[in-house]
Amino acid sequence: MSSMVQQALPTTPQTPACVQPGGGWCCALEQAWGRLRRWWLRTLFPGYVRRMEANRQGACPGCPHDIVDPRDLKHLRNVCGYWWRPEDDPFAWRGRLGFARHGLAELLIFTVVLLLLGGVFATLGAMTHYLFWILAAATGIVWLEIVWFFRDPERAIPADADALVSPADGTVTNVEEIDEPGFGRALRISIFLSIFNVHVNRLPRAGRITQVRYFPGAFLDARNPDSAVRNEQLWIDMEEAGTNRPIRVKQISGAIARRIVCWLKAGDLVQQGERLGMIKLGSRTDVLIPAGQARAICVKVGDQVKGGTTILGTLIHTDRH
Repeated sequence: MSSMVQQALPTTPQTPACVQPGGGWCCALEQAWGRLRRWWLRTLFPGYVRRMEANRQGACPGCPHDIVDPRDLKHLRNVCGYWWRPEDDPFAWRGRLGFARHGLAELLIFTVVLLLLGGVFATLGAMTHYLFWILAAATGIVWLEIVWFFRDPERAIPADADALVSPADGTVTNVEEIDEPGFGRALRISIFLSIFNVHVNRLPRAGRITQVRYFPGAFLDARNPDSAVRNEQLWIDMEEAGTNRPIRVKQISGAIARRIVCWLKAGDLVQQGERLGMIKLGSRTDVLIPAGQARAICVKVGDQVKGGTTILGTLIHTDRH
C-alpha cells in the first residue's frame, strides 16, 4: 500500500477562468450561441432582460461577464458572483432531468449531426442499401452511449459521520501512500472511470474549499500511471468541516474526451456527496487525505465504487487546529 514516489506538479497551475478551463469545440459553440441568444433577448425582449436583472442576487464588482439570465452562469458560476433564487430561475428544471447539464450541448449537437447525416443518406437514396442500416445502427448506439454517459442519478449519501465517500463511479486502481506536493505524506485512492460509468464527480467530505487549480497537460490513458503527473487535471483543496483536516480531490483527464468541468471556487462551503463537476468520457479521479488519518480502508484495487454512495474508508477524529 505504501509508495515512496514523490509526485510532481504536472505543469504551471492556473486559476480556472470558467467551469471548463480546457475549452473545446463544443464549449466554444455553446458560448457562441450564448452571445447570439443575449443579443436576441436584448433586442426583442428588453422587459425579460430587466426582470431577470431585477431578480438577480449576489454581486460581481466590476463584472467582466455578460450575464442576462441563469443560463449564462452555466460556464461562469465559479468566477461570477451573481445567482438567482430557484423560484426566479425559469431554467432550473434542466438540473432535474437526471442528465448532466454540462452534457446537454453535446447531446444536442450530436443529435443534429446524426439527423443531418440521415437526411443526406435519405436524399441520396441510400436507405435501401444495407450499409446505410449498419451505419444507422452504429450511430444510434453511439447516441445512446452519449445519453447513458451523461446520466446524473440521485444518490443516497451515507449517514456515517466519519465516512470518506467516493468522489466518482468506477474501478479502484490505486490505494497507496505518496508524497504529495503542497500536501505532505498522503493516502491516495484513485478511481478509473470508463465510458460506461457516471462521470459526475462528488465531494468526499463536507467542508470549505480553499483552492482550485487547473493544470494543462497531456491526454494519456487514465489507467497509465504517468497520467497522474502528465495529464491535464484540476485539483480541489478543501478543509474538512469541524477538523480543518486537508483533503484534496483531483480530476484527471483521459485519452478520449479530455474535458474537465468543475464549478467550485475558493471559499465555497460544501456538503458531503454534493456534486462538484464532471469529467467528460474516460478519466480518473483521485482523493487524498493526510497519511495516518484513516481509521479503516474499506476498498481495494479492483473494487467497483459509486460516487457519493460507496464508503472508501472511515477517518479518525482529530481536534480542530
